[in-house]
Amino acid sequence: MSLAETAETRKARLLALKQRKADRLISSTGVIKNRNFDPQSRTLKKRSAADDVEMEDTIEKNVQGLAEKIMAEDEGKREQELDIFNIAPKRPNWDLKRETDKKLAKLERRTQEAIHTLIRQRLAAQKGDSNDIFGAMEAQEQAQTEEDALSDED
Repeated sequence: MSLAETAETRKARLLALKQRKADRLISSTGVIKNRNFDPQSRTLKKRSAADDVEMEDTIEKNVQGLAEKIMAEDEGKREQELDIFNIAPKRPNWDLKRETDKKLAKLERRTQEAIHTLIRQRLAAQKGDSNDIFGAMEAQEQAQTEEDALSDED
């Protein structure tokens, strides 16, 4: 084969390859449309009058009177007299009781423990049982150490 013949066969193969590639692009994507670009003049297309048709339902039209309506309602609320009864709390001492619930829960638990130890001590003293008195005294000492530890935390 001569050099010219190989060049001709190569050109034919390249043209066939380009044609197959172009056919594949058109078949996969369909027809390529340039909506805003004119490939012949290499410029942007001009907008037509049909493109300028306004949409009938827009956000601007929906909220057109909304700002004035809100401002009018706000002015009406400002004009109303300030009612002191609406400001006052339902219970006069709610703020005094607000933070005491947690502290009262701790104290209630400690009170119940102290009552139980006192009852055990009295029952043990009535029976005259030394083991119960000793157990009651240990419980009292343990409660006392717990109370000291909790008071240090506060």
